[in-house]
Amino acid sequence: MSSTAPKTTPSGHIPRTRRPRTDATPTPPPRGHARDRARAHARRLLRTAHRAARRAAPALGAYLAVRVTGLLVLAVWAPRRHQDLWVNLAAQWDSDWYLAIADHGYDHELGTTPNTNNLAFFPLYPVLVKAVAVLTPGTRASTGLGVAVVASLVAAWGIFAVGDRLHGRRVGVLLTTLWAAFPVGAVQWMGYTESLFTACAAWSLYAVLTGRWLWAAGFAVLAGLTRPTGIAVAAAVTATALLHLARHRTLAPRVLAAALLAPLGWCAYLGWVGLRLGRWDGYFAVQRLWYNEVDGGRRTLHQIRWLLWHDPTPQLFLVVVTLTLIASVVLFGLSVGDRQPAALLVFTGVMLAIVLGSGGVYFSRARFLLPAFPLLLPLARYLSRASRRLRALALTAAALGSAYCGAYMLLIWSAAP
Repeated sequence: MSSTAPKTTPSGHIPRTRRPRTDATPTPPPRGHARDRARAHARRLLRTAHRAARRAAPALGAYLAVRVTGLLVLAVWAPRRHQDLWVNLAAQWDSDWYLAIADHGYDHELGTTPNTNNLAFFPLYPVLVKAVAVLTPGTRASTGLGVAVVASLVAAWGIFAVGDRLHGRRVGVLLTTLWAAFPVGAVQWMGYTESLFTACAAWSLYAVLTGRWLWAAGFAVLAGLTRPTGIAVAAAVTATALLHLARHRTLAPRVLAAALLAPLGWCAYLGWVGLRLGRWDGYFAVQRLWYNEVDGGRRTLHQIRWLLWHDPTPQLFLVVVTLTLIASVVLFGLSVGDRQPAALLVFTGVMLAIVLGSGGVYFSRARFLLPAFPLLLPLARYLSRASRRLRALALTAAALGSAYCGAYMLLIWSAAP
């Protein structure tokens, strides 16, 4: 007969037994555990960034080579034209408008004088210039130029990332080089917004291609705060996100959030202008003062017909602009034929519709299309399959042509680029 009485110690006390834990509360980790995980994560990020930078290095080197060539041509030519290279790059035309916004802010009233209301210029670039100027020496003009140059390198990296993702490293390098050698590529190193906008657009499109939806929406918001054509980036993200949802027939929260968030930057600025002017169509009223209304492309077609068939002495720069517009339409057709991803086609399609369909100044149209780098993908793919000699000749001609065109645009052409 077994006894059920509890065992006792020699002193007669019943020993205490350890009860198993019945709650689900985990044991808190050691104090240094979270810090170690953060450090390990930071090291992984640094290794990833280092590998990405090494892979992009040839593209960034080619980009710098093309742009430095253009800068050298400008530096040699400017003194012979009795012009100040620094003023042309950093403190003239649109640069002057952005610097004035950084110094004094935006207008409070619409006014009636044409081409004088600074609410036509979007805020991200002047805000960056003002913020960076607090931390750096030199003038606001030097800060603005520095921001543009840094943004151009970020843009070149993003363009390479898109090309590399779609067709490999060689196409990525060629795409970046062709973008550097754009006919009006000199604008990339001026106190303008094209480089900043291209950086936002390129990384937003790359984020879409890699499924990083919230990053895509974030860059789209920044693009929408940089230029009026920021709506093209938002349209690319939103349309692709909706197509993704429809294709997979599931409600993915991040994808839906990206579709809704992408247009907020552009919409926020237009809404703010409307509130500032006290009218719902405030921004569009400002654009009318700049003669920049949507006309379905009538003015563009009129200018092209006049320059190609009726103008007895067409100006060289306007011919370059016209050929750039025609080539962009042809390249878009080739892009559709190549079945580029929907995000790229929507972005370039909306960009073309805005640039060709507006009635604003004609001579700036080539500059407005500078951020539409996916249009160059068909050329980059063709050159990637061409012989090494043909590639070298084509890229050299493009770089020298861009250098000459940029110098002509800044030093001889009488109007703003």
